[in-house]
Amino acid sequence: MKIVFMGTPEFSVPVLQALAVAHDIVCVYCQPPRPAGRGKALRPTPVQRAAEGLGLPVRHPSSLRSAEEQAAFARLKADIAVVVAYGLILPQPVLDAPAFGCVNIHASLLPRWRGAAPIHRAILAGDAQTGVCLMQMDAGLDTGPVLLRAATPILPEETTADLHDRLSRMGAGLVLSALPRLTSLVPVPQPADGVTYAAKIDKSEARIDWHASAPVIDRQIRGLSPFPGAWCAIAGERVKFLRCRLSDGQGAPGAVLHGLTIACGTGAVEITLAQREGRRPAAPEDFLRGFAMPDRLS
Repeated sequence: MKIVFMGTPEFSVPVLQALAVAHDIVCVYCQPPRPAGRGKALRPTPVQRAAEGLGLPVRHPSSLRSAEEQAAFARLKADIAVVVAYGLILPQPVLDAPAFGCVNIHASLLPRWRGAAPIHRAILAGDAQTGVCLMQMDAGLDTGPVLLRAATPILPEETTADLHDRLSRMGAGLVLSALPRLTSLVPVPQPADGVTYAAKIDKSEARIDWHASAPVIDRQIRGLSPFPGAWCAIAGERVKFLRCRLSDGQGAPGAVLHGLTIACGTGAVEITLAQREGRRPAAPEDFLRGFAMPDRLS
C-alpha cells in the first residue's frame, strides 16, 4: 500500500520501521524541529531522524490548516495515512484525502483514556490492563470507530517507560496485521459509557506526599517515570524516584525504615532506582554510597 506516515516521538518509531519494511511509504509527516540543549540548536524529532535514516521523504509543517498544505498532502495520492502520536490536528480535507482515510494507533483501550497521556494515566489510576487500538479517525479527539484492539496486563513493577515500549511494539504488530485485510475489517463505534480523558501530565503532580497510601505512591513513581519523575526533597536537594515496589513495613509517613524503604500513610515502598540532581539514575546501593539519608523524608 502507498502510505503516508504521521508521527513525532519515540513511540511512533517502531511502527514507522515496521511499515517501511512491508509497504511503500510515500512521505513521513512529523512536527518541526524544536530548539533544544544549552545552545538551543534545532533538534529533529525522533520520527524525522528515523525517516531520514530510512531514506524516506519528510515534511514537518507547523500546521495542516492551510489550503497549500492540504493540497500538498492530497497530491501524494496515498491509499491510507497511519497516524501515531503525531501531535497536530488533522483537518477534514486531510482526513478525506487518502483512499482508505486515516487510521490512528492509540495507546489505550478506547474509550478509556482518550487524549494526550494514556500510558501515564493508566498506571496512575491503577488500571489492571491497557492495550492499543487501531481507530478510524474522525474530527473528534480519539472518538472514531475501532478497527482492531489488543489488550495486555500492566505488570506490578512496570513504569511508563516500560509500558511505552511494549505498547509501541504491539501497535506495530496491530497495524501490520490490519492493512492486508483492511476492506474486511468492521469499524466498531466506541460506546458512550466508560469515556475518560488522559490529560497531559503537569509537573505539579510529581512531588510525593508520603501521607498517601503505598499503592498510590507506588503508582505515582512508576507512572511518572522517567518524565517528569516523582520526587521529594532530601537535604535541600530534589531527588527523583524512578522505580519501586510495594514493601512490608509501617511507620510515620516518610520514615526511612531501612535502605531506601520508606513508610507511607499506610504500608511502605521500596525504591529500586533513584536519581540525584545532575547525576545518573542509580540502584539503592550506589545511590546510598556517600549520601546520608535522614531518618524521615518530608
